[in-house]
Amino acid sequence: MIFGAYFGLFLAAFGAATLLPLQSEALLVGLLHNSQLAVLGLWLVATLGNVLGSLVNWWLGQRLEHYKERRWFPVSSRHLERARGPYQRYGHWTLLLSWMPLIGDPLTLVAGVMGEPLKRFLLLVTLAKGARYAVLAWLTLGWIG
Repeated sequence: MIFGAYFGLFLAAFGAATLLPLQSEALLVGLLHNSQLAVLGLWLVATLGNVLGSLVNWWLGQRLEHYKERRWFPVSSRHLERARGPYQRYGHWTLLLSWMPLIGDPLTLVAGVMGEPLKRFLLLVTLAKGARYAVLAWLTLGWIG
């Protein structure tokens, strides 16, 4: 039961960080209400899953350029260039917004397209995603008392 809770949270956090329309926050909040589960463990599992999901986006972005001229490619060159604009303007610091709904996942993909170094990518994304889950846990446990 306990392993399943952690594993389910990992899968939800991983999937939520990819371009799939999933949510992990509600599951984390629900699991935080279970006194049998360690708060630090839940935070670590959620953060790890979400960062690894973002790493998949970065990896896909690294390979995206190779396929952009293919007819079946789902993103036009114009849209790809438009997505590069903010990243070129603000640089790697935009990855601190990778925790945000709607824009965070595409940012991690664009980071891969732009050739963001892996170490810096992992550092910034881990800070952003870890902080989001920490704040969520703190707010949830604060409401519980």
